[in-house]
Amino acid sequence: MRLIRGSRQLHTWLAVLMLTVFTLTAAGCTDERADSAAPAAQKGDLTLVIGAYSVAKDAMGEILPLFAEKWRAETGQTLVFQQSYEASGTQARAIAGGFEADVTLLAMEGDVEKLVKAGLVGKDWKQHGEAGMVTRSVVALGTREGNPKGIHDFADLAKPGVKVLYPNPKTSGGAQWDINAIYGAGLKRSEEQEGKKDPAAAKAFLESIHANIESLDKSGRASMAAFEYGVGDVIVTYENELLARIAQGVKYEVVIPRDTILIENPAAVVDKYADEHGTRAAAEALVDYLTTPEAQEIFAKFGFRPVNQQVYAEHKDRYPVPAGLFDIGYLGGWEEVRTTLYAKRGIWYQVLAGI
Repeated sequence: MRLIRGSRQLHTWLAVLMLTVFTLTAAGCTDERADSAAPAAQKGDLTLVIGAYSVAKDAMGEILPLFAEKWRAETGQTLVFQQSYEASGTQARAIAGGFEADVTLLAMEGDVEKLVKAGLVGKDWKQHGEAGMVTRSVVALGTREGNPKGIHDFADLAKPGVKVLYPNPKTSGGAQWDINAIYGAGLKRSEEQEGKKDPAAAKAFLESIHANIESLDKSGRASMAAFEYGVGDVIVTYENELLARIAQGVKYEVVIPRDTILIENPAAVVDKYADEHGTRAAAEALVDYLTTPEAQEIFAKFGFRPVNQQVYAEHKDRYPVPAGLFDIGYLGGWEEVRTTLYAKRGIWYQVLAGI
């Protein structure tokens, strides 16, 4: 599962389709089929195909049955779900390459925009959810119990002997948030020291941390698995990933850097496939349902920061706002980020190549 220092893992959409595990679940059933782990869809049932990023899997496992109950009460139809969970970039490429998902939840807006450019998602996709977003989080640091390495901010990740984990941004949308957070924190430091943003200083800050990288995994979930297996001293990841694991009894310390980025995660109907499958009404209803108080409470249970203001207000004590919190706009927006950080000769390439 892990890609150790300097290694790469390339996926074609065909490989993704072959490797993706599809979980066929009947939700909202009240008859004897509810006891079956994978019942066959009967005449009159409607199947929704969900293609999502890996971190959303646990929350969606609780949300989808509730949505199915609601849909059945309103329409009389029993919904059946096919679900695929992969690294966000991998999932977006799979859908663009022919995986016919009706609804997608991805780690970042840029991955949905790839589907817009491919003609699969409409340009008006932000009309659903909260401007297209269904969850929020921040990039945080997870350490071993007791924080033995004394990690308090991003700068501490560059200390000698500190082994760092984060996923590979070539495959993982979560990793791009991680790299954006570190690079943005470097820009913040340069503003404090020089009075203006200094991209060269921010790049040097990212390089100093990447020099301690221990593992580059294909997804945020794979990175967490490696960390729990015992790899590394500190993981750069979503706050919600750490909170969810702590709730399950895993002993972590959560460190919120002073300067870190606000993560916003989108959901969208894959219009082309939903129309072909005749599932548009249910697909749109699901995306809208994700921002209801009922669904947002479940997302909050799994450590996400709710986009629903009512639900967020009920949980705000759990989610402190870092003093230097910034959003993607601080880096110039996703188009600028893709051009400067992740282009073929961009900053991330230069950091990997040591140039």
